[in-house]
Amino acid sequence: TEVGLLAKSYIDQGRLIPDDIMTRMVLSELKGLQRYDWLLDGFPRTVAQAEALDKQCQVDTVIDLDVPFETIKYRLTARWIHPASGRVYNLEFSPPKVLGIDDITGEPLVQRDDDKPETVTKRLQAYDAQTKPVLEYYRAKGLLKSFSGTETNKIWPHIYAFLQTKLPDVSQKDAAAPR
Repeated sequence: TEVGLLAKSYIDQGRLIPDDIMTRMVLSELKGLQRYDWLLDGFPRTVAQAEALDKQCQVDTVIDLDVPFETIKYRLTARWIHPASGRVYNLEFSPPKVLGIDDITGEPLVQRDDDKPETVTKRLQAYDAQTKPVLEYYRAKGLLKSFSGTETNKIWPHIYAFLQTKLPDVSQKDAAAPR
């Protein structure tokens, strides 16, 4: 979409998408999900986005994943893709059989601009500066729950147990599938 291409131009420069563009994209998608439970990842990241979301939707819970920036940077910069298929490799978790080569086609893998170390560092610094006030915003509303750690398999069971208190009808099968 036009707004999606505009968003991509910011991402490719290592910049965060401005509030008005991001809010327009997310709120447009949420209009079609009014009868469902949903989970947003990385939105809202500013108080202005949080306020816009609150005007359109009732937010029940906000989860903060407190993961050290070095862990996030390491994981993102280890990610490589096969552009034609969208296959994603991670040099630590799911490396290609031959470094830099797609397992199926034998074509070269590339690193997305937003996964390059200098871009990741800039984005994480901007994200931190903008999201601290959002965490305080939701903490003041009594909606914030934080989980700290560096490994998904250690954090996820705690998040899942917490989500079951919020959405008791969520089964393990449902939890593994995007909603």
